[in-house]
Amino acid sequence: MFSFLLLVCLIESKAQVAGYTGTVLTEKIQTAVPFLLISPDARSGAMGDAGVATSPDVNSIHWNPSKIAFADHKSAISLSYTPWLQQLAPDIYMAYLSGYYKTDSRNTIGLSFKYFSMGEIELRDASSVATGTYNPSDFSIDGTFARSFGNSLSLATTFRFIYSKIASDVLVNSQQSSAGTAFAADLSAYYKKEIQLSGKPSDLAFGINLSNIGNKISYLNDDNKQFLPTNLKIGSALTLHPDKQNQLTVALDFNKLLVPTPPQTDADGNISTGRSTDRSVPSGIFGSFSDAPGGFSEELKEISIGAGLEYLFDQKFALRTGYYYENPDKGERRFLTMGAGFKYSQLNLDFSYLLASIQRSPLANSLRFSLMYAIK
Repeated sequence: MFSFLLLVCLIESKAQVAGYTGTVLTEKIQTAVPFLLISPDARSGAMGDAGVATSPDVNSIHWNPSKIAFADHKSAISLSYTPWLQQLAPDIYMAYLSGYYKTDSRNTIGLSFKYFSMGEIELRDASSVATGTYNPSDFSIDGTFARSFGNSLSLATTFRFIYSKIASDVLVNSQQSSAGTAFAADLSAYYKKEIQLSGKPSDLAFGINLSNIGNKISYLNDDNKQFLPTNLKIGSALTLHPDKQNQLTVALDFNKLLVPTPPQTDADGNISTGRSTDRSVPSGIFGSFSDAPGGFSEELKEISIGAGLEYLFDQKFALRTGYYYENPDKGERRFLTMGAGFKYSQLNLDFSYLLASIQRSPLANSLRFSLMYAIK
């Protein structure tokens, strides 16, 4: 159970670090509603959070919505569940529901719902007297339209409503907190091509997803607002088909937050290196490529990498593994992932397990479970 002090820190800092909900690291890049970037499904969760260019499925709505235009089935639905940050508290979790429907051979619509519960928080007054409990939570609702152009290219647009109830109706520094709301959009593209490697058929794919482009969000009745976790994800995947029963996919993703990097300040709080984070959303996005106080070398540190491997046997049984790397100066999320998947008729069951590569990581031993049903 978290303390009320943590709740106050979450609001006063005006930020949460992506993927570490509940932990405030003021020297890192900070955004609101970081739950939007948490991997919701077990397949990509087992592949080091690589999924922007892997083969399409119903959970592509999170990774790269344009992929659903090339999905194999007429429609599909998926439900995923993730106990999250179990090293910190046992009652934090995320649930994800997604589905798509092909209206014709080129056009596909998709819907998804993501819910993130931060568990139960005990509220205390200035004298440490318990005043009750509170259950902060976030959710988002997505609507996607994807269209294929020929047999190789697809594009998609996603619109998102975000509701964040971190500390609704709680007094913080004599100010009444409220739930935060925002609207955002994703722009994505997917390209695939059949190639030959050593005389064997193979599939090469590329993907890009610019996500969470939207207005700032606020939890207090003041003018201080936080950036959404606008993110650029670029990746590729190579799938080998050595024979009819065996399939091997190698995937590699690069991610960068498109939000301002905090500047360096002197003892008086004046900016000594870098730029102010008090900017508009467009300025924050375009300036994110050149505003790091450490210059180009620091900009490179802001790129995280996810790499994954998937072995599929007879389209029924899958083994997966992967690795995710984030620079120690920019969050230090480093972990090995593994998992498996089983298919029976139109039903898929996947699970994944996360092994953190740094000591005392709150992400250690994270599990994900996904159940997917496809309709021909």
